[in-house]
Order: sequence, then C-alpha cells, then structure tokens
Amino acid sequence: MAVIADFPAYPEWANAVKSTEVLDEIEDGRAREVKFTLDAGPFKDVYTLAYDWASDGLCVDWHLVKGQMQKAQEGQYLLTPEGDKTRVTYTLSVQLAVPMIGLFRRKAEKMIMDIALKELKRRVEGG
Repeated sequence: MAVIADFPAYPEWANAVKSTEVLDEIEDGRAREVKFTLDAGPFKDVYTLAYDWASDGLCVDWHLVKGQMQKAQEGQYLLTPEGDKTRVTYTLSVQLAVPMIGLFRRKAEKMIMDIALKELKRRVEGG
C-alpha cells in the first residue's frame, strides 16, 4: 500500500502518468485528492481523483472528481496478505466523455489494468 499511496512517485514507474499533484490530504498524510496528467498514446487526460482509505490499510477506493476525457471513474485496490506475498485485486470502471464501441472500451480497460498491475508489481519488487 505504501507504493500505491506514494502519488508523487507515480511518474517514476507508471509510464502513462506524466505528473501528479496531491491537492488535499487527510490527517495521516495520505492523499484525499490527486490531480493526474496522463499520456497513454491516443488517450491523454488531466483529471482529479478522490480517495477513501480503509482504516486497516488494506484497501483504497477512488472516484473521479473532475476530468477532461472521462465522465466517470471508480476504482479500488484491495490487498490480501498471503504468507510472505500479497495478492492485489484491482478494480476499475471508466466512462469516457467520447462514445466508444463496447469491444474497444473493454480492450482499453483490460490494457490499462494489465499495465497498471505489471508496473505496480515491478515497482514493489524493486525492478
């Protein structure tokens, strides 16, 4: 969860994230709102997400506050300890402002999720 919560470091390991800005924090120093600048080839956006951190430190949910290319975004990271490893379940739902055929939308969502999880895994494992 420390890697997920370290928004200023995202441009170092999440290739499509060009910059982040923490706009608001909660008492423990974790981000409440973060502004992202994204450049994923044909998909470019500047958007703000609001975060809700679980008290047990194993889950974080977010939703879109404001975006240019997105009408909605909801997501969650759920961490499940499994011995000396941690299972990460990543859920994401994005609604773009521009209409997109369902097949293309599902392919784009799968690509975003696959890349996000691979990049997160590489960062956590120090690669």
